Amino acid sequence: MGQGPMDKKWLPLAVVLSVAGVAVVTASVWPDEEEKPPLPQTLCHGALTRETAGLIDDGKGGEVSADEWESKGKSTDFAVFRSCYVLRADPDGDSPRGVYKLVIADTRSAPGDKKGSVPLGSGFTGWALPDQAAVTLPAGCAARMGSTAPYIRAWLEVPSQEEKRLARLKEKPPVDPDTALRNNATVMREVATRLTKRYDCAA
Repeated sequence: MGQGPMDKKWLPLAVVLSVAGVAVVTASVWPDEEEKPPLPQTLCHGALTRETAGLIDDGKGGEVSADEWESKGKSTDFAVFRSCYVLRADPDGDSPRGVYKLVIADTRSAPGDKKGSVPLGSGFTGWALPDQAAVTLPAGCAARMGSTAPYIRAWLEVPSQEEKRLARLKEKPPVDPDTALRNNATVMREVATRLTKRYDCAA
């Protein structure tokens, strides 16, 4: 009889321990609790930070990833050719969907502008539209990147914002054109800045 109070005193602790034990066992069963590898912080051959890469969207959101490809000049006329497809996770499907393409390549064509485009701003040679953009890296970058061509250019294509496609489908752009244009310009400025710094070829 004298042990009654002692038994009651330790009973709550025993209950807590047993419940904690069940919780630990249960947690180990669920795959969602497994530690996932950290997401890469740079995409597109190091030309974009994850944050900036995510600025361009097709209005549906989703986690950003990239499918990168590089040619060493064997199968193309380019000494430098790097392509990157930026993808978004699709909650309704197993495969991620492509949102835009970024290509970095050498070229012998001098920089030009597209009709109706806006310049990227002071210190950058390039232009932007809601569905396209381009930037030419400073002189000297081509040699630093292994090309004998005079220029390295990066260009961007965002199919979801293409006016002709939207008109054909009778759809509105998924993102306001002014916002899309600003985001494209920001992306291209970062591409130029990061590649110039990486290859130490500032003007």
